[in-house]
Amino acid sequence: MAYVAPVRDYQFLFENVFKTDQYSNLKGFADADAGTVAAILEEAAKFAEEVVHPINITGDKEGCTLDPITHEVTAPKGYKEAYKALTEAGWTALSGDPQYGGQGLPHFVNTAFSEMLSGASSAFGMYPGLTEGAISALTAGGTQAQKDLYLPKLISGEWSGTMNLTEPHCGTDLGLLRTKAVPNGDGSYKITGQKIWISAGEHDFTSNICHLVLARLEGAPAGVKGISLFLVPKFIPDADGNPGERNSLQCAGLEHKMGIHGNSTCVMMYDEAKGFLLGAENEGLKIMFYMMNNARFGVGLQGLAIGHAALVAANQFAKDRLQGRALTGPKSPELPADSILVHPDVRRMLLESRALIEGGRAFLAWVSLQADLAHVSEDEKEREKASDYMGLLTPVIKAYLTDKGLKVTQDAMQVHGGSGFTEHFPASQYMRDVRITLIYEGTNGVQALDLVGRKLPSKGGRALQTFLGEIDSYIAAEEADTKVPAYIKALKDTKAKLFDGTMWLMQNGMGNPDAAAAGSLDYLHLFGLTCTAYMWARMAKEAQAQIDAGATDPFFDTKLKIGRVFLERILPDAEAHLIKMKAGSDGLMALTDDQF
Repeated sequence: MAYVAPVRDYQFLFENVFKTDQYSNLKGFADADAGTVAAILEEAAKFAEEVVHPINITGDKEGCTLDPITHEVTAPKGYKEAYKALTEAGWTALSGDPQYGGQGLPHFVNTAFSEMLSGASSAFGMYPGLTEGAISALTAGGTQAQKDLYLPKLISGEWSGTMNLTEPHCGTDLGLLRTKAVPNGDGSYKITGQKIWISAGEHDFTSNICHLVLARLEGAPAGVKGISLFLVPKFIPDADGNPGERNSLQCAGLEHKMGIHGNSTCVMMYDEAKGFLLGAENEGLKIMFYMMNNARFGVGLQGLAIGHAALVAANQFAKDRLQGRALTGPKSPELPADSILVHPDVRRMLLESRALIEGGRAFLAWVSLQADLAHVSEDEKEREKASDYMGLLTPVIKAYLTDKGLKVTQDAMQVHGGSGFTEHFPASQYMRDVRITLIYEGTNGVQALDLVGRKLPSKGGRALQTFLGEIDSYIAAEEADTKVPAYIKALKDTKAKLFDGTMWLMQNGMGNPDAAAAGSLDYLHLFGLTCTAYMWARMAKEAQAQIDAGATDPFFDTKLKIGRVFLERILPDAEAHLIKMKAGSDGLMALTDDQF
């Protein structure tokens, strides 16, 4: 079934809800006026729908292949051609730094394109996505010479990038890593070790692959304080900056995965491979976090994008599938049966899914706008606030959106019925593809611990206080004469629950870390619901304003009807999350190990 990109939704968000034209005085925004962005969105949709989506199912069926002799990986049929089209059209350079050949457009524009790309084929979209992360780390920690050499090639897509963290014996606990680095005496290092689960670690459509590898120097402090970051290219650049000598690294195996078959997930072996230090010794994790946070935002986007694609397929199926009659009498008497859209439970699944996706998309777009303001705002306080928001909300974006992406794909399969459990329809692939998003780049449980244990107390709780203050100010400004009172009341009530949960954590979590950990995921979901309630309040306000101004586009009336589903059927979950987190840890920790 055909993929349909969310063009109209993004136009509404950028033009009406967030009014991005108000930032036209800022760097990059002058070239991102509403008309230009609308044109970019239309072209992005065309590229995603016509070039990328056709290789989604074939990529899933074929997967990647590894030559056991050369250790070279061949991507599925059509990937190389699609990637060439991607780079030739300049899509990889959309938000790249103009100093290195990028187009310099704001991050929020690239976010919209990235969702379309990932929705059309999540496995394919991972290749340029990983490169974006490498660009962020290199920008943060590279020397000027390293930036001048690598960034133009990475931004153009001529070269690609990866991140190498995990080893067979350590994933989340990176302090246990064993990959070692030995100085060569000429400023370079010998990198030796094994890394696993390296997405896009080897493929056949860029002339070089730049691996960012965490390793430990001899004599470095134990744990995460002794980790350094190295740039280890597949081909060592020659004097002219072109791929030269083949480095002593290789793909030793491909993982046989549940989903995302079109992306090469590699076991990478480094045998005294030549690498170059990024940043200072023993500060590798600090720089790698730029890439990790980029990746976590990208995974949240991926979960949302797959959910949207699954919903599109389920909508199409429900309209075409004839089964039974409406309980209130036939709706299509000229046909042998009504479409399954007449059944309330089918509508429940489709409409709850749409409410989650559209609210999540607004949240994603808003946070991506904060990323722009953190870098280019001329107001120091606004830059500080936006940067704080990025730190606070990244784990929420990653965990909340991927969890909801899974729920949407589950419901999309359910709408398909038995057909969804077969490989004749796309529902099963979306289920298999989305499942990893709750796991990689830090499981959702780890994201919840990060939110509660690190992000809330950071800088004396400044980010949380500012965020809650912003919502309070919005409610105060709108409450008296709002045209959408149900949304304002719902936001006020949900924010109060989030505040209640925060106070509970402060009173109970400090003395009992297990209590904070046991409630952390429910707290994160309460946070995500508050964020999406804020987004729905803003969307409802603008949709109602357009209707009051005489707009005849049914989009606005539809938006309000979807918002009602959010208020009535999704937001009540906030109360359940608060109750569960307040249950504490006693019940979870009561069993002894041998009782499991």
